[in-house]
Amino acid sequence: MNDWPEAWSGDDRGNQYGRGSANAQPESARVMRQVRRGQQAPPYGAGVPPQPSYTGGQGYDEGQNGYGQGGYDGYNTGQVYGGGGSGGPEGPDGGRGPRRAPNWRRRIKWTAITVVTVLIVTTVGTYFWADSKLNRDVDLSKVIDRPEAGDGTNYLIVGSDSREGLSAAEKKKLHTGSAEGKRTDSMMILHVGDSGDTLISLPRDSNVTIPSYVGSTSGKTYQNTGRQTKLNAAYAEDGPTLLVRTVEYNMGLHIDHYVEIGFNGFADIVDAVGGVTIDIDKGFKDSYSGANFKAGKQTLNGEEALAFVRTRHAFAASDLQRTKNQQKFLSALAHQVATPGTLLNPFKLYPTLGAGLDSLSVDKGMSLWDLASMFWAMKGVSGGDGTSMNMPISGSTGGNLVWDKAKVKTLVNELNNDQKVTVSGN
Repeated sequence: MNDWPEAWSGDDRGNQYGRGSANAQPESARVMRQVRRGQQAPPYGAGVPPQPSYTGGQGYDEGQNGYGQGGYDGYNTGQVYGGGGSGGPEGPDGGRGPRRAPNWRRRIKWTAITVVTVLIVTTVGTYFWADSKLNRDVDLSKVIDRPEAGDGTNYLIVGSDSREGLSAAEKKKLHTGSAEGKRTDSMMILHVGDSGDTLISLPRDSNVTIPSYVGSTSGKTYQNTGRQTKLNAAYAEDGPTLLVRTVEYNMGLHIDHYVEIGFNGFADIVDAVGGVTIDIDKGFKDSYSGANFKAGKQTLNGEEALAFVRTRHAFAASDLQRTKNQQKFLSALAHQVATPGTLLNPFKLYPTLGAGLDSLSVDKGMSLWDLASMFWAMKGVSGGDGTSMNMPISGSTGGNLVWDKAKVKTLVNELNNDQKVTVSGN
């Protein structure tokens, strides 16, 4: 088959270039459609000036028929340049052009959206997890004849000597003894209000009158007979609801929320947070609680902390000094829990929350927000933003401490009206 244009023959090709010819002159330029690349140049006269032709053996016409720029370059190298290939446009030196600069604003925007989304999901998940662990088993609706609620929020915080769940070895280690039933080792009222937070310790040996009440399990009504006893006996007699009823009756102060923690839970919280640092003014020992402390700043673990807040035999004013130690330690504990080192460290935060929530008993109306508000208020008291005091005492009877009625009346009036407390305690 003849591969030359019509009317040509192999012998009529004239001067030959290539194909073994010795003639140094190239062939005339011909259209070679098979090597065209890119968009075909517009015809002359369409607003595009003609491109110069190269003669004298220098190559092909660069402006027409797909040769030169964007087409075939050179005689027999086989290289094709430009043409809008997949590699992108060439620079003036034949290399790739500059890459598009990254859109940092867009990247920062989507990174921020991702981080915020993760934080929201984590926070919501943590809230529902923590809320499900709260033991809301105290029903304050069973408390009768309650005083009218005042301004602010009043929490009754109780540390019980419950040994539930403790093995014999754990009881020995924690020096809890093996007494049956439950009593209150510590009782405090925390008032949270706009005029400042106030933490008031109620000595367990406070002399109180047991009022009329409805049994928490029997539903039976027990009339007030004027019987007087220690405050912690009310809890031992009928649990949290009678304790709340007795405090409200003898003080005239409405209790909004109830929070209780036992021996084991208290020690677990302290250990989970990594210990609590406290400055002990004067060293003391107590074989009953296992306390053996020197004066000075030190970090207490769960076992040591429990001994610190339970000790009373080492002090002359046993119950009053113990309540002061309890206030001091609980405020330090709240401060430790609220530090960034705990809140921002999931390896501390979740064990602390788990230990605390598992061991707390609260009223049915308590929310996580209420619980958080209580802890932040205790942290504020420890930092000097509030007032910490003992119940005002006027004397004793039969070994029980008698409240100063005049001071208590003023104190309750100030709390109900959310005023700054001016009364001092013992």
